[in-house]
Amino acid sequence: MRIIGIDPGTNKMGYGVIDSKGNSVKMIVMGYIDLSKLPDHYAKLAHIFERVTAIVTEYQPEEMALEAPFYGENVQSMLKLGRAQGVAMAAGLARGIDVFEYAPRKIKLAITGSGSASKEQVASMLKSIMNIKEMPKNLDASDGLAAALCHHFRITNPLMSSSKSSWNDFISKNPGKIIK
Repeated sequence: MRIIGIDPGTNKMGYGVIDSKGNSVKMIVMGYIDLSKLPDHYAKLAHIFERVTAIVTEYQPEEMALEAPFYGENVQSMLKLGRAQGVAMAAGLARGIDVFEYAPRKIKLAITGSGSASKEQVASMLKSIMNIKEMPKNLDASDGLAAALCHHFRITNPLMSSSKSSWNDFISKNPGKIIK
């Protein structure tokens, strides 16, 4: 199974694509989308959709794992981050990819064994687990890869998560929520 992981952001959005076969996993690509020079939030959203669509088209993942936004004090920042995540989701959903969300602490816990690990600790563990010679300087890229690897661990280790949840699962369990 091929999995794309995404760390949503409004200045940099990290991504990683892995192949998962049984307990083995192989990194295909890792990188980030630089949004910092775009003129406004709407231009950023359009660029996120275009780039995620292009990555999905090129690498053909079957599932998408996203880091869910954490709750912060700044409501405007949270709204912008949620929009960025929604646009990335829409790019995957439009191509029939199942989407799964993981809390930042759950991703860190899956990769390092500690839900409070730093980005640097996550990157260091990814380097070791995935046998990566050199990690990118931008840690958003490794966070995207971490989301994909977290999903791999969840699907290969039933004890990690007792419930499988995707947007398709939600829709099938809640048909009354669909507006036609």
